Amino acid sequence: MAELPNRRILLKMSGEILAGTQRYGIDPMVVSNLARQVKSVVDRGLQVGIVIGGGNFFRGLSMEAGGPALSNAEGLDRVSGDYLGMLGTIMNSVAFQNALEGLGLDTRVLSAISIIQLAEPYIRRRALRHLEKGRVVICAGGTGNPYFTTDTAAVLRGIEIGANLILKGTKVDGVFDDDPVTNPQAKKFHRLTFEEVIEKKLRVMNLTAVTLCMENQLPIVVFNIQQEGNLLKAATGDQIGTLVTGEAS
Repeated sequence: MAELPNRRILLKMSGEILAGTQRYGIDPMVVSNLARQVKSVVDRGLQVGIVIGGGNFFRGLSMEAGGPALSNAEGLDRVSGDYLGMLGTIMNSVAFQNALEGLGLDTRVLSAISIIQLAEPYIRRRALRHLEKGRVVICAGGTGNPYFTTDTAAVLRGIEIGANLILKGTKVDGVFDDDPVTNPQAKKFHRLTFEEVIEKKLRVMNLTAVTLCMENQLPIVVFNIQQEGNLLKAATGDQIGTLVTGEAS
C-alpha cells in the first residue's frame, strides 16, 4: 500500500449534516452513512479526530431555535445561547459515537464542558493517547467558551492533536464565489490560499479559524461529504473539493 500523505486528520461537520433533509434533529440513515465513511478512513490506517456542530438543535450565534422545544429563544443572551449550542454538539457527538461503535470502531467522546455521564473531559494528552491506540476521538462542547464557533474549535483541536489536515464536510462540492444552490453559474475554486480566502471573504470557515490554520500552516479541504466515498478521497489526498493552503497554485 502506498504511503498516505496524511497520518492524522480532523473532520469538521456541521450539525445540519446529521439532520439530512429534516430541518431538525438527527437522521439515523445519514448518521449511518457518515459512520461508514469514517470507518473506511480508519481502515486505511489514518487516525481520526472529529468535531460536530450543534446547529441541528440550537444555533446560539443567531439565536435561532433548532427545534420545537427551543422555539421561544427570542431575547436569549449570547452567552446562554452559545452554551446551549455546546450541549447540542454533545448530543450529536454521543449519537455519532454510537453509530461508529456499531461498526466496531473504538470511539471516545471528549468534552470541553463537564458532562461526565456522557463524555470524558477534554485533555490534550488523553486525546493523543486515544488516537495513538487507534480510537476515533470526537471532541464535543466546542472550545468550552462562548463567542467561539465550532469551526474555531475544530481548528484548535486539530492543531492540538497534530493533525496534518482539516477536512470540512459540507453539502456542496467545495468553495464557490456564490451560493451554488441558488446560483447555478457560481464558480468553484479548486485551490485557494489563506490570504485569498480572507481577502475575498469566502465562506470556508470563520476568520478566526482560517487565521489559525494560516499561522500553523494547516491545510483545509472543503468537500461534499454527503456523496459516498468522498471522505476517503479527501483524507487520502485525492483532488476533490477545494484545497486551502499557504501556497499559491
